[in-house]
Amino acid sequence: MEKRLLNEIEHGKFLAREGAGEVWNWESPAGKVRWQRRVKMLTSHLKASDTVLEIGCGTGYFTKEIVRTGAAITAIDISPELLDIARKDIQEKNVSFKIANAYALEFPAASFTSVLGSSVLHHLEIDKAISEFFRVLKPGGIICFTEPNMMNPQIALQKNIPYLKRRLGDSPDETAFFRWTLRQLLHNTGFTDIHIQPFDFLHPAIPQSLIGAISGIGNAIEKVPILKEIAGSLYITARKH
Repeated sequence: MEKRLLNEIEHGKFLAREGAGEVWNWESPAGKVRWQRRVKMLTSHLKASDTVLEIGCGTGYFTKEIVRTGAAITAIDISPELLDIARKDIQEKNVSFKIANAYALEFPAASFTSVLGSSVLHHLEIDKAISEFFRVLKPGGIICFTEPNMMNPQIALQKNIPYLKRRLGDSPDETAFFRWTLRQLLHNTGFTDIHIQPFDFLHPAIPQSLIGAISGIGNAIEKVPILKEIAGSLYITARKH
């Protein structure tokens, strides 16, 4: 098994031991607001008749909300430790959990109407993963992801300085994306209707008393050309025709 995958398996052990929610900053008041926004982004297009592949489900932080759509969910991760936690916490009948390698998915072509995930693509060799997602999507199916934006100054420092990576709980190989290079990759793979929108100026460390004000300012900045480019995250959707 290649070193990058082994690093991610070790990172999964770290997350299971330390608490994935704490490492990912979903547990703070602002973190919960950020999580809720991403849930809406990932699920807004889903119907109960859909077949969904969730990539990098981890402990099921997003899975537990995706199942509420009624869609048939297959949630995968490379980490057995994280999947064990997810299986214990989420037992709805419309979800199954599997250990899987995103570069070699053991599903037939055209199996899913949607492939989605949050903060997972930046852990992967993106070209190999995107090709597999395209293969397993049905015609007309969509991908939907939220990912870190390399144009954000904090993200750029965190993803490129090894000390900060270790200090902030990153895995050794994870990165972030420039939206124009990601758009080109999706186009070259064969996707159409590509939309990549910078969003999120709400830092997880913001105290609860300031969440409303900062969210309002951030939502306004997201509409401003140039300034919006330094938002913390990217909302990515694309379709297979």
